[in-house]
Amino acid sequence: MTEFSFDLGAIDARALNDDDALMRLAMEVAGTARTRTSPNPWVGAVVLSESGQVVGVGATAPVGGPHAEVSALRQAGGAANNGTLFVTLEPCCHTGRTPPCTKAIIEANIGRVVIGMIDPDERVAGNGVSALQAAGIVVDTGICGSEVSEQLLPYAHHRRTGRPFVLAKIAATLDGHTAAGDGTSQWITGERARHDAHRLRAESDAIVVGAGTVRTDNPSLTVRHVDGRDPLRVVLGTAPSGARVHPCVEWQSSLKELLDDLGNRGCLQVLVEGGATVMRSFYEADLIDRWAVYLAPGFMGGSPAYPLISTTPAATIADFTRGAIIRTQNLDGDVMLLVDPPHRKGALT
Repeated sequence: MTEFSFDLGAIDARALNDDDALMRLAMEVAGTARTRTSPNPWVGAVVLSESGQVVGVGATAPVGGPHAEVSALRQAGGAANNGTLFVTLEPCCHTGRTPPCTKAIIEANIGRVVIGMIDPDERVAGNGVSALQAAGIVVDTGICGSEVSEQLLPYAHHRRTGRPFVLAKIAATLDGHTAAGDGTSQWITGERARHDAHRLRAESDAIVVGAGTVRTDNPSLTVRHVDGRDPLRVVLGTAPSGARVHPCVEWQSSLKELLDDLGNRGCLQVLVEGGATVMRSFYEADLIDRWAVYLAPGFMGGSPAYPLISTTPAATIADFTRGAIIRTQNLDGDVMLLVDPPHRKGALT
């Protein structure tokens, strides 16, 4: 198992002048592990020597490999003595596939630990902080807390609910068409937007489509254009024999039971890429935690034969509910909107 490596010479020390800056460096390092750690969280760690130099950085390795703190401490070596460890998630204090990170921190004689977010895993949940404090280490928590919580949102959601975070992805024109009148949809968005959608696949542990999409488009649902593992492929209904989506899970039961099953498999995030009917099923069951909507700068015209969601329209404006746009991104002319639905607006889980 290859450990994380990072060029310390690439760090601009002038920018690392406070706790927030160092925590953001740890977040940057954590981002490099986003597609390879599940079902473990993607965590970043930075070791600052007693003299104020960055002497070690680390990110979570794939399952079975060292956690971020251990990788950073190994790189720092003896320079970690009486130094400060910045880590995006509370260090673990239990033995799983690897020994407790708190033990490694104590043995490295770290003087202070700065934590972005308390781990919601019931095996940790403040116990890591207590173990460090009991060893005489100063602990500060909540540094860049909202930013770290956003970065680790799927992990935290899974630990708190037992289900994966549901991200619904769709591409459409400005007037709400996801396909032309004859059903053709390749390609509404441009190349860069499509590459970004594959990033979402790489970040997800499972991908869900309906059997209708499989029959019509015969998608492979694999990760291309970016580095990352292929997600578990789930078809709602029965996939025709010979379809490119095989091997896949063919799901015949309810969506809530599906999410329970995927959560038990250790899936932290599931990407829904189905058509309007599948989107409607998840939407009406109030199971979508976030939308990723890719908008092409054009109009198809007329009423959409293939809308974003095939559901009954609001009868009056009073029935319209607003979510929250979390982020926008220009992708060579297309725009990606990351949107929290009304039931999640302002929430951290």
